Amino acid sequence: MTAVTKRLTGLLIALVLGLALPAALVAQGSPVTFSAFFADPNANWANMEDEVGKYITQKTGVTIKCEFPIGTADDKINMIVASGQYPDLISPKGAAGVLIDNDAVLDLDPLIRKNAPNIMKVIGDQFDRMRFNTKKPGVYFLPNNDTIGQVNFDTDSWFKLQLAALKEQKYPLVKTLADYEKVIATYVKAHPTIDGQPTIGLSLLAEDWRFVISVTNPAFWATGYSDDGEWAIDPKTFAAKPHVMRTEEREYFRWLNSVNAKGLLDPESFVQKYDQYKAKIASGRVVGVIDADWEIQDAVNSLKAAGMYERTYGRFGAVLKSGIKAAYNVPTGFRGGYGIGITTSCKDPVRALKFLDWLASEEGQILIAWGIKDKHYTVDKGKRSFIPSYLDMKNNDLATFQRTTGIGNYNIGIRYGDGVKDSTGNYFTSKNPELILSGYSEEDKAALKAYKVTYWNDLLPQPKEFKAIPWGAAWSIPTPQDSPLNEFWNVEQDITRKYIPMAILGKPADFNKTYDQMLAELTKSTGKYMALESELVQDRMKLWKILK
Repeated sequence: MTAVTKRLTGLLIALVLGLALPAALVAQGSPVTFSAFFADPNANWANMEDEVGKYITQKTGVTIKCEFPIGTADDKINMIVASGQYPDLISPKGAAGVLIDNDAVLDLDPLIRKNAPNIMKVIGDQFDRMRFNTKKPGVYFLPNNDTIGQVNFDTDSWFKLQLAALKEQKYPLVKTLADYEKVIATYVKAHPTIDGQPTIGLSLLAEDWRFVISVTNPAFWATGYSDDGEWAIDPKTFAAKPHVMRTEEREYFRWLNSVNAKGLLDPESFVQKYDQYKAKIASGRVVGVIDADWEIQDAVNSLKAAGMYERTYGRFGAVLKSGIKAAYNVPTGFRGGYGIGITTSCKDPVRALKFLDWLASEEGQILIAWGIKDKHYTVDKGKRSFIPSYLDMKNNDLATFQRTTGIGNYNIGIRYGDGVKDSTGNYFTSKNPELILSGYSEEDKAALKAYKVTYWNDLLPQPKEFKAIPWGAAWSIPTPQDSPLNEFWNVEQDITRKYIPMAILGKPADFNKTYDQMLAELTKSTGKYMALESELVQDRMKLWKILK
């Protein structure tokens, strides 16, 4: 009798006698499809036809049929609520309050405690940080926007400079905005064209919501403040105000005004579309970029695919002046906030939760971060490593890597962060020191060697240099549906998107007048929201039992 025949015979006997089936088969259950809506688009989603997706379905019996927003996610959420027809799973980002107030999502607290041992293990003593607020302290969403035990081995610091420019100038120290500007100006002067096209000193992206990523968020990074979204919170009084109202940030925008006056700023910064912006970067002629890695990743991948590694970017925490600490590594703790919920329309919420719990298991977390053993990675002498062809794809063509393997497509539930190790002593995620180094090009390594550091993050102030932020981050605090704060984003953005481009592109002599006009309008139009935001911050701290 062959091994396969013996196994099949054993299964038949087990079924006849009512014995327990192997755990792997029990986990599959009957095939089921759950509908889902995710507020964040995923251009690499392959309808679970990627390799990891197929494996998940085979292992759990679950298929997720996803919908992503066309237009704004909040509008879509409001349409869903108005229709009363909910998907089984929903990840609404900032519109969580609308769903909770309309009784559209389940309080998962009792279900988690009864049916989700893996989620309970991952969340540990941070369970209360998943709660909505003190008035509605249920757990309506499993946070997927933050992770447990996160350690930043590398950085996504915003102020980026081409490696070619750094090399030509013998890798100058870049600590201040003046240092950053000098590298750009020197390179533009020496190279007015790159590959036959005019060299662009610095380009910004202002299209739609990306305005805050490339135009306004850098103002708080450059002035020593961390990411509280559109807010700045006084750590003593908890008084909130739009962060662009900080005196220090005014000086950041004054600096951009001077960069423009010197002809170093891309004149299309405030009119170009996202695809145009990425195309410029991919051409290799943009010396400086102030943006997040994830926003320019497609363009950087194109540079790598073309072998133009010298046109990729070194990352710096440039600040307004010496003495300011760039706060990219400020400790926030687990921030809770945005996540995935199970709606009242779901016919089998326990099965849906058990699926999310399986993703939170050690097996599930290794799968979604590393893929399938002996297909995407191997284990040699206890050490987990990507198979070289996949590692090369991951480092140089991330979009294809994600679409093909599915790795990165299933970070939809609660999970451990970079720096946490599994039971085998390997890191759960692939953002670990060794793999970060493997992702650095020879040009990266040459620059880092010149700066006498190992990682770009080593150039930044480290977590121990900061006090932890007791409210985590203001952007991650969900807003109740009935709060006037839901109006704040549109009101504030209408004002900042009008005046900040005017302040940057105008004559230096007119800068103060324009900025003062913006502050006056912000004070008049957003003043009523400031106290409400402060109350939300304090409510979160009470919920987390930090503020007694």
